[in-house]
Amino acid sequence: MKKYVGKIPYDAVSQAAKDKLMAAVTYLKPEDVALIEHACDYANDAHVGQTRQSGEAYITHPIAVATELAYWHMDAISIASGLMHDVLEDTGTTKLQLAAEFDDTIADIVDGLSKLEKLEYSSKEEHQAESFRKMILAMIKDIRVIIIKLSDRLHNMRTLGAVRPDKRRRIANETLEIYAQLANRIGLNEVYRELQDLAFKSLHPNRYKVLTRALEASRRNRRDVVGKVLTTFSQCLVAFNIEAQIKGREKNLFSIHSKMLQKNLRFAEVMDIYGFRVIVNNVPTCYTALGALHSIYKPKPGKIKDYIAIPKNNGYQSIHTTLVGPYGLPIEVQIRTREMDEIAEGGVASHWMYKSNGASFDAASVRTHQWMQNILDLQAESDNAIEFLEHVKVDLFPDEVYLFSPKGKIIVLPRGATPIDFAYAVHTDIGNHCVAARVNNNMVPLRTVLNTGDTIEIITSTKSNPNPAWLNFVVSGRARSGIRAWIKTMNRHDAVVLGESLLNKALVSLLPKQLLLSEELRDQYLSQLAHKNTNFEDVLYEVGMGRLLPVVVAKDLAKLAGETSYEISNINPVKIYGTQNGNINLAQCCRPIPGDAIRAQLAENQGILVHRDQCATILSIDADHQLPANWDLIDTEQLYPVQLQINARDKQGLLAALASAMSGAGANILSVETPSTSVDGIEGFIEFRFKLEVKNLHHLQKVSKAIEQIPQVRKVIRA
Repeated sequence: MKKYVGKIPYDAVSQAAKDKLMAAVTYLKPEDVALIEHACDYANDAHVGQTRQSGEAYITHPIAVATELAYWHMDAISIASGLMHDVLEDTGTTKLQLAAEFDDTIADIVDGLSKLEKLEYSSKEEHQAESFRKMILAMIKDIRVIIIKLSDRLHNMRTLGAVRPDKRRRIANETLEIYAQLANRIGLNEVYRELQDLAFKSLHPNRYKVLTRALEASRRNRRDVVGKVLTTFSQCLVAFNIEAQIKGREKNLFSIHSKMLQKNLRFAEVMDIYGFRVIVNNVPTCYTALGALHSIYKPKPGKIKDYIAIPKNNGYQSIHTTLVGPYGLPIEVQIRTREMDEIAEGGVASHWMYKSNGASFDAASVRTHQWMQNILDLQAESDNAIEFLEHVKVDLFPDEVYLFSPKGKIIVLPRGATPIDFAYAVHTDIGNHCVAARVNNNMVPLRTVLNTGDTIEIITSTKSNPNPAWLNFVVSGRARSGIRAWIKTMNRHDAVVLGESLLNKALVSLLPKQLLLSEELRDQYLSQLAHKNTNFEDVLYEVGMGRLLPVVVAKDLAKLAGETSYEISNINPVKIYGTQNGNINLAQCCRPIPGDAIRAQLAENQGILVHRDQCATILSIDADHQLPANWDLIDTEQLYPVQLQINARDKQGLLAALASAMSGAGANILSVETPSTSVDGIEGFIEFRFKLEVKNLHHLQKVSKAIEQIPQVRKVIRA
């Protein structure tokens, strides 16, 4: 690579930051160090004249990001990309220029870290969600994208004090909800804990200060206890001839604060502030060490978790146990090998898939790869970026349950998961056709919350389909996206069927029966369209969704068939079956019921809306967007909402009399309002608005007649 000669000198602060970076990358080869210096000078020139809100030269931020990556011992491409992560977004540099100066890999990584242009999005939320989707998809191609982004977010959080309060809160919330969870998911545990604490500090500065002081005081008071535990552990392990490294660690402030909130505790009541880590040479020694420690301090029942036999989703492995220590204090202990410790602290950044020596995937990398494949599936099934972001956030939260299939396969799901979540985790088709489940050989409702260790058997039927009500209780992103994808597919099917029906109705008076939607005529029509990749099902879908008028398509087809008369008359009415179904719905503005004279509206993106024929909405709509309609095959048990406005002389017991009359006539009362106690300016009169459910127009007339027989009632009007 040609040596880049920087044009802009560094100021004193920036030069000191660069020197710190160059001192941190000495583990790399000389040619890699040269690449990093090249990238640093290039970024310095690109960001010339830009400053951070603290007043420092902007280049200090990307240098700090790169330095953190060097502390994690990332490769040269990651560090160079970290140095230039804002070059495309914040300067006039293009991706082509970046690729020409470096290579396509660096250009792709930096592009994945750059937000999208704002001009094409209707809302800030949509823009942020689309930018997040872009970054996540870039991460799936190259995991270094998210590692660099986490380093970027970490430095931004460390320097958040210079940002205005409202933006600070937004960034802190986003960090807790997304970026801390991403760090946890890929195994960057130290980053995960620091991001949590920094977000806590920004969101609740006073609580943070109080807890910090309390923790410092506790540290002084409990120093003897910690020392005693460390000494006892060491002596015990030596006696069992176990070579081990023992570390003590305080819980981070955010986790202490969360525990206080969850269990309604004061700080003095949080006993398990300290944790201990025992690091040994191999897996069998982990279990030997567990037995040794249990011989000196009693374990708490139910507090032993074996994440070596069953690793966490992010590849984390350790044995966890809680012991009753000196003075009855609970002691949390993690026992693991040196390799497990390296993965636990560095995650994918420590043993990852881009090693130049071609090393095989470790546990963390394999599980991260599996998770990223799941994210790719969520992307394919999500209708838009905001829905995709929702699915990813659901899958990021760390609490998990470990479940078993009847054949012993382990499936890890978010806490609160149900048999439906389990079914979709096995396979989308299993979820789509799930009808029942057995948990530990017992039949259970599909909304049952599963617990770690449960064995789940899913019972399916090819005739069964997802129930939209499942969205009210499933918790995994995979299940939510699978259910929504099925609903969208079914909605499309309904729209295509409706579109074909509407088009046939429009064509029937124009073309001979043998030509109606013939393959030859369809092909001719498609060849005239500007979108050559459109098929005829897409056309029918557009008609069924109300985006394309059947009359317009019918005239175009008739013209292609050689018909010269384009007057469409005597279109057969749309058959309305009474219930809201697929793309045919009853309009809320006039609430038609069976027996009403009705007319259909072709509403864009909604299909058909059915109105009463004298509804003000339908009367104001262009005739091309209307169709005749009538009722057919009405379900006599179905109830329909209507609204009645009743004017009456006010008298004690009137409301009871009205309710009695309606109930006696078989109506179901949904609600009642009294918007005025003075009708027409005359004192002593009252107005009621009742929302009822009735079977049809004849039933409504019966109810109205019963109301009118009450002496105080002056007028009954259907709204």
